[in-house]
Amino acid sequence: MMPARILYVDDEDDIREIAQICLELDPEFEVRLCSSGHQALVDAAAWKPDLVLLDVMMPEMDGPETLSRLRGDPLTHAIPVVFITARTQTQEVARFLALGAAGVIAKPFNPMTLANEVRARLETIRSDT
Repeated sequence: MMPARILYVDDEDDIREIAQICLELDPEFEVRLCSSGHQALVDAAAWKPDLVLLDVMMPEMDGPETLSRLRGDPLTHAIPVVFITARTQTQEVARFLALGAAGVIAKPFNPMTLANEVRARLETIRSDT
């Protein structure tokens, strides 16, 4: 089975690096990083990841705007997106799901469990399709 392609989008260098290390310890994942919503649009269309992990709070184009643009592009409209955010109150999570997110992972994430959380999200997404 081919590794699942994970596109991790966050404007903070250290968070991207930690996420990459955590996810790449799992041989089932191939990871690419993006530092902005604009870059994520280009990379998602070209690389066609199985899942986008998307920070909510980013300059210029935030996570919800990035998700909206991904949904509006025929090349990326079906790629599942999970938000990574500190904004995890019930009403905020409900808003993210209403925007079309496949889920929300709390930030700061636990480096020891991030790969398992992502694998569980992918399994749920795949079983729903």
